[in-house]
Amino acid sequence: MKTLNQSKTHVISQPTLFSSAVPTQSCTEPLRGSFKGILIAAGLATAVAAPAWAAQPPDVDVSQSAGNTAMGTDAPVSLTAGSSNTEAGSVLSGQDTDEAVDPESLAHAKWRALMAQTSTPAEGCFHASYPDIVWERVDCKMGQPRVRPTHVKPADDELEVTGNGNDYVAKATGLITLASGGFAIKGVTSEKGVGVAEYKDAGILGPNEYTVQLNTNDKLTTSKCAGHSGCTVWQQFVYSPDYLVEGKAEVFMQYWLLGWGSSACPGGWTKPKDSADCVKNSLYAEAPDLPITDLGKVALEGTASAGGNDSVVFTYGSDAYSITGKDSVLDISSVWNKAEFNVVGNAGGSRADFNSGSSITVTLLLFDGSTSAPTCVANNGTTGESNNLNLGTCAAFSGIPNIQFTESN
Repeated sequence: MKTLNQSKTHVISQPTLFSSAVPTQSCTEPLRGSFKGILIAAGLATAVAAPAWAAQPPDVDVSQSAGNTAMGTDAPVSLTAGSSNTEAGSVLSGQDTDEAVDPESLAHAKWRALMAQTSTPAEGCFHASYPDIVWERVDCKMGQPRVRPTHVKPADDELEVTGNGNDYVAKATGLITLASGGFAIKGVTSEKGVGVAEYKDAGILGPNEYTVQLNTNDKLTTSKCAGHSGCTVWQQFVYSPDYLVEGKAEVFMQYWLLGWGSSACPGGWTKPKDSADCVKNSLYAEAPDLPITDLGKVALEGTASAGGNDSVVFTYGSDAYSITGKDSVLDISSVWNKAEFNVVGNAGGSRADFNSGSSITVTLLLFDGSTSAPTCVANNGTTGESNNLNLGTCAAFSGIPNIQFTESN
């Protein structure tokens, strides 16, 4: 389908479970061994209770309320309260559903989901390795992105691709405090980042050049717009390979004051060329530079806390990477009611081109203080990057509010 031209799009440059009273690393070996045993036991119990969940899709819960509106007939698995289904949970925790299930891998998946919901103790960059449950502070990275931010409206004759406005967004019942996304992949063997003429072929281009993005809505304002007429706020939570230097990936938040106007941006903010917007990035948490074939093993989460810290958490395998910063940069917690999650090009409005026969199921889970199903909103994406996949239908479910959809070529 065509992207609605009136929908402005943007481009990247480019609840606490344990307290700080947990012993430091030098004293945690007994805890480490004990917790690993707990995780493996939980994984074994799950495997015994539902040994076939990875071999075939679980039954769809058809007793949905009117709020669980599916936009099509191929509804994904339900995450209604009390459901024993684990497929969507495994996607969100970075568990590759194409792989055989064993207690150890399930324990890893449960650990990744746990760390995604465990707050870091302060601002900064953090890392954790399985089975430790305490975030360890690491040095943040600084540097200039290889591609500067740009912001361009989609063209009238835009190709039928996913992204650059043409994407599903989950509209929450209340304000979002946490959103978490993951992928299940089939037939994905390669990907190449390519330039898009409308964005002057900008971006970080080539094989395995993509970003995983979780984006907020972009049409509401906060006090950070300082009274500038037409100004709105937008925040991105991003995993980007080769963002600062080749061979390393970065996890970060990107902040936008859209429509700031012709006057100078606030101190520390940058105005892209020929733009009325202001943009700045958080510091960067360094992470592995992953091939696209590992997409089904990653998860990305963003959180926002009024008067506190926002965070982005990227999990892969036995490792979790996080960076935390003040919510007061944008006060995004006061207006965050929609979320977009997908895999798209690596900065500059570029496109991620997947091999023919690729199929990706996207799962996006929200915490908004309710159990109500979110709404699937089509053609409402906010990032300017895109991919070459065609969107299928989208379905929304209650209990743990979430949406799921498939994109393929």
